[in-house]
Amino acid sequence: MNRAAAAPPRTSLAGRTVAAAATVGRMDGLMLVAVTALAVIGTMLVWSSTRTWAAGSTGLVKKHILNLVIGAVLAGTAAMVDHRALRAFAPLIYGATLVGLILVITPLGSTVNGAHSWIMLGGGFAFQPSEFAKLGLVLMLAMLMAQPARGTDRPRGFDVVVALVVSVFTMGLVMLQPDLGTTMVIGVITAGTIVVAGVRKRWIAGLTLSVVGAGVAVWFLGVLEPYQIARFTAFLNPASDPRGVGYNSTQSLIAIGSGEVFGKGLFGGGQTTGRFVPEQHTDFIFTVAGEEFGFLGSVTVVALLGVILVRGVRIARECDDRFGALVAGSIVCWLAFQSFVNIGMTVGIMPITGLPLPFVSYGGTATFANMIAFGLLQAIHMRGQPLR
Repeated sequence: MNRAAAAPPRTSLAGRTVAAAATVGRMDGLMLVAVTALAVIGTMLVWSSTRTWAAGSTGLVKKHILNLVIGAVLAGTAAMVDHRALRAFAPLIYGATLVGLILVITPLGSTVNGAHSWIMLGGGFAFQPSEFAKLGLVLMLAMLMAQPARGTDRPRGFDVVVALVVSVFTMGLVMLQPDLGTTMVIGVITAGTIVVAGVRKRWIAGLTLSVVGAGVAVWFLGVLEPYQIARFTAFLNPASDPRGVGYNSTQSLIAIGSGEVFGKGLFGGGQTTGRFVPEQHTDFIFTVAGEEFGFLGSVTVVALLGVILVRGVRIARECDDRFGALVAGSIVCWLAFQSFVNIGMTVGIMPITGLPLPFVSYGGTATFANMIAFGLLQAIHMRGQPLR
């Protein structure tokens, strides 16, 4: 046989371009628009909140844009991958994230804002393994609970137990940093996956009691660091020490309230320009939106986040394979909880935990993790049919 005739036909550049365009055409356009809009708004807010103190007239906005470009590449790569194939690689991905969590508690790790959760890479770049641990855990839990028990649509009891062990082990490593906010997110990811998987109600009741008991034990056994206890104290009564532990909460409310309905305009916020609110480009970036874009701008940010979450729920419900539905549902729980906590702590309804606002806050590793999660949602949306 002629080898040239037997060789598979090569795909031309035009053919690959058409295939790529067809793939992009199957993406969830509304979610893509919402993420893009949040990224643009976040870039303006980072620019406004860092231009007066960071090096250069543009502050950290150039580095933030670079992070977004890298994140967009990662999101596109994740969207091109068949999510069903990730089921076989979930243990490897999860294991890699565990290696990062272990390395960060060694001398290789560095402490930032009281948490020993960073690995410095040099050149002003840092890596936070706990952000990627969220992704690894999402895939691992979905893999464990994707196989239902014989004759049912519920996960096997043994798989649920293994999933809980995996989650507790991950939370333990994160708490050693300590990073209470990420630990809470991991707990919500676990609870969300279990609920989406359809476990029996007695499992949910037992887990709820266990979480309450664990929370009481953590508080009374002195596991929390002093700065974490101070944050809870400020949440319960920020007026008790407005210049001390309640300073962040008080200034945050002042900044958001001063924006009124239409805001003071970009670069026009006195609280932002004067740096009265700490970490305003990361944890408290919503205060910049409230002060400079006003109530309407704040509602717009919340609405865009809501679009992402609603579309994510729809993707999870319409996915025909169990693994993809669990991954999508877990990501929605993760993004919903983190958004609620971040916005809630700026308006005084949640304690300060140091969680950034997805797709808006300045950050490297967090931006990459959020973008990969967005890419996975798109991959599940495009390939929601059973694997044959």
